[in-house]
Amino acid sequence: MCRANVMVDCGWGRLIFADTFTDMKVLADALRAEGPDRRDIAFHVRDPHLLLAAAPQELFLDPSHTYRLLLADYRPAGGHLAGSRSAGDSPAGAGPAGDSPAGIVVRPIGTHADADAVNTIYASRQMVPVSPDFLLARCDDPVLTVLVAEDAGSGEVIGTVTGVDHGTAIGDGRRASSLWCLAVSPDARLPGVGEALVRALIERFIGGGARALDLSVMHDNTQAIALYEKLGFRRVPVFTVKRKNPINEALFTGPAVEDDERLNPYARIIVREARRRGIGVDVVDAQGGFFRLHYGGRSVLCRESLSEFTSAVAMSICDDKAVTRRVVSRAGVRVPDQIAVGDDESVRRFRERYRSLVVKPARGEQGRGISVGLSSLDETMQAIAEARRFCNEVLLEEYVQGHDLRLVVIDYRVVAAAVRRPAQVTGDGRHTIRELIKAQSRRRAAATGGESRIPLDAETGRVVAAAGYALGDVPDAGVEITVRKTANLHTGGTIIDVTEETHPALIEAAIAAARAIEIPVTGIDLMVRDPRQPEYWFIEANERPGLANHEPRPTAERFVDLLFPLSVPHAARRARRLRLAARHGADAGSSAAG
Repeated sequence: MCRANVMVDCGWGRLIFADTFTDMKVLADALRAEGPDRRDIAFHVRDPHLLLAAAPQELFLDPSHTYRLLLADYRPAGGHLAGSRSAGDSPAGAGPAGDSPAGIVVRPIGTHADADAVNTIYASRQMVPVSPDFLLARCDDPVLTVLVAEDAGSGEVIGTVTGVDHGTAIGDGRRASSLWCLAVSPDARLPGVGEALVRALIERFIGGGARALDLSVMHDNTQAIALYEKLGFRRVPVFTVKRKNPINEALFTGPAVEDDERLNPYARIIVREARRRGIGVDVVDAQGGFFRLHYGGRSVLCRESLSEFTSAVAMSICDDKAVTRRVVSRAGVRVPDQIAVGDDESVRRFRERYRSLVVKPARGEQGRGISVGLSSLDETMQAIAEARRFCNEVLLEEYVQGHDLRLVVIDYRVVAAAVRRPAQVTGDGRHTIRELIKAQSRRRAAATGGESRIPLDAETGRVVAAAGYALGDVPDAGVEITVRKTANLHTGGTIIDVTEETHPALIEAAIAAARAIEIPVTGIDLMVRDPRQPEYWFIEANERPGLANHEPRPTAERFVDLLFPLSVPHAARRARRLRLAARHGADAGSSAAG
């Protein structure tokens, strides 16, 4: 009698016999229960549309063909039909394949060295590795057979194939079988290794009384398809379904689109994450970083990390730095003193109150028009004139010394934190500061796709002069000179990740600021003495933070999670639910103890 809901562990994942399931939801749940770093396969799916409908966000139809060989029609290398063999003939499964080309011995796997060689071949073909102990345990397995091809001259294992006995696994009378994981070492010198392995497996199953051998092969694997058709395999209308996971990524994301490469790094990192999950992408304007994502009936227009989820009100709050300061200050976030520039007398009085000042346009981004560390009235007035080139309204702010800390907040959680360093050059005793800046700027632009450059403007000249140099000076070898005061990436700054060591008080301040603005995705800039200490001053909020700057932190992943929560892999959602349950349990325990 046929068993129900049959699954066979193949080491790299489970082979799920779809035709033994009567409930598509149960079959879908079996695929969704796939373990990490595994590749489960639902085989013999006759109604893939019904299976996909049970979990459309997590499953996909594998772009493979199913081929079947009726073993009674198999012609060994000698040319006779399998059914016409004489009584004296013995199947290849009993020992080395008699049909193998000269120099190739096909035999069952037998040693740890064999298992290691099989995994080396798998790795060379980007296949999932298998535990050596699991492979060796298959030596006497009635369901799973692992064969290896050995170079008779060198003794090296140069190929492998796996076979599954369906009749034993399912317990039905069809006496079917299947072929998996045919792989040949790229270093194999002998021809015909793949064919020798397939023939050996065919003859092994013939010897065991099987009547058919099935296999699944990628639709564009023309070399393998040519081999199978040569051996008599024919296509059959059954399908394979898999779960969306990193291993299968290339199968369900589709080919790269030319427009993707024209996007800047900040848009491209999001588009790639979306495609990895099977989310549709339409590039609206590559130069401007605009794209539309669509998934499961939802469509979201984005410009880099700015999406329709950020309201126009939140964006206008971020756009006006004076408004931003007032909003976050009312939420209890610490801010430096600040005034809007009025007449010269108000500037003079504010200048007398503080030893050092910051001048910034009330509106703008990417550090444009900002001057930092102004210590005289003359340079303050010059900086105000420069800032007015970007915005008529200019702000005068108390300068607080420390490190520029950027915290990326997505869905009111801090995903990444990094200290941003202002642009610096290092003297070599030969080149002028201007030449060093140009060279450094070229390197930064090349590393960031043109997004980061050091401007050679009045602010750069002022900062260099404050350090005691002129742009035409040649500094001694090894001398480091800060050439900008702001740490923006767009003006040549660099970043150092400090996510794991950032003090909880800084994280709480960033989240409080984001909630006060009611913005789901933002870059909160704090000035801190040390990211491991709780002291800080709020500087500004950016409504379009550059997520690519914080790799390998999962900024793009969390952004796409926010837009399309159903695209989150099942295993990640389950782990998140368990963490939340554990946290709630701990909270309940604390309350009970209190």
